[in-house]
Amino acid sequence: MVRRDSGSDDRTPGAFGAPSRRRVLRLAGGGLALAALTAGTVGCDEDSVDVEDPGSTGGDEPKGGGKGSGDGGDVGEKGQAPKPLWTKPTSAETYGDNDELVAAGGVVIASGSPLAALDAATGGQKWSLPGGAVPGAPLLLSEDTLYLASSEYDGSVIGYAPASGKETWRSRLGKEYRQPRPIAVDEEQVYVIAEILEEDGSSKTNVIAALDSTTGRIAWKEQRDVGTEQNGIHAAVRGRHLVYTDFKKNLTVRDTASGGQVWTHKTTKTNYGFFTVHQDLVIVPQGNVLQAFNLADGKEKWSLEASDGALFREPAVLEDVLYVADSARTMWAVDPRTGRQLWKSEALADAELQVPRQYVKAGDTLYGATDLDKQGGIIAIDARTGAVRWTFNDKTGDYHAWLVATDGKRVFALHGKKLHALPV
Repeated sequence: MVRRDSGSDDRTPGAFGAPSRRRVLRLAGGGLALAALTAGTVGCDEDSVDVEDPGSTGGDEPKGGGKGSGDGGDVGEKGQAPKPLWTKPTSAETYGDNDELVAAGGVVIASGSPLAALDAATGGQKWSLPGGAVPGAPLLLSEDTLYLASSEYDGSVIGYAPASGKETWRSRLGKEYRQPRPIAVDEEQVYVIAEILEEDGSSKTNVIAALDSTTGRIAWKEQRDVGTEQNGIHAAVRGRHLVYTDFKKNLTVRDTASGGQVWTHKTTKTNYGFFTVHQDLVIVPQGNVLQAFNLADGKEKWSLEASDGALFREPAVLEDVLYVADSARTMWAVDPRTGRQLWKSEALADAELQVPRQYVKAGDTLYGATDLDKQGGIIAIDARTGAVRWTFNDKTGDYHAWLVATDGKRVFALHGKKLHALPV
């Protein structure tokens, strides 16, 4: 018998206090419950004016490089942020998760209704989908396809070509399932979670399934236990392993070929379910400890402890380096294979900046996006030393979390309903 995810409801409170209203909505995430939030949104205006006040977009000069920092390279006059290449209004409806802004096929797309793709170079609108993205559902991107939950709430999952917006793939689990949401994708399959409908139209359980990314046929499906959540899932695929969390202190790994559960761990403080994977390891922040487990058997490979009781935040592996910050605003660069520290920097604390919760990398610069506005925004960090190069903030005071994406040529910063393109 396949062991299923535990539906236990003994969730440890978050390590960093209560999440923001937008984060709570994102975690609650359920399409029908949030569908009303799509009403009355403003669409993208292709003819909108570029940056309204170029003088107001730069961040403050960093107050110090911190331990382990270098000179930051050529960062412009007095370490000021570069002026945006363009700034456009969007129809964005984001809830603070990292999969609501993507760049691919020469376009950048922010989750919203209508769902609009803007030309990465100019900010002009390339295409739009009137129905838009389901609130709280991810923009799931493979090498050449953007997968979305159907905004018609008809049980479909649809694939689109990012460059053109044309539909290229469609699949349905069946009428006995509701609100299927894609959570991960690899070269062969799209993985979804959906509610299982009862005769009275209610739902007490959910199913996890794999859909063939060529034919759309169901490769396998497994029912999860009562009490498990179909919303707020964070997931990733590496080889034969599908890894996911659902904020109930469960870290679960399944076999991508059969759907069978390989192992599950009751974790402690998992930072609202965020984790990262590298090769054959899954790396999870748990309070003041960062732990790496083997995907094959769940055994601990290495652990790293933060100093002075600080708590680790969201991690990311970019170009074979693990980057993570802690609640003391210390940045770490770590070898993800061994847990060996590569560098440690206090530049964020010295500059009195917020801790990033999302990272992308272009060249030798790490770009971090923070939650709140006043002491955050997009922070450019020297990936070799941890030095703060500059910060970008549009100074709108909008309470939405910042999101960041890159196509390697530009860095895209989304804040509320404003999308900025920054040079790398």
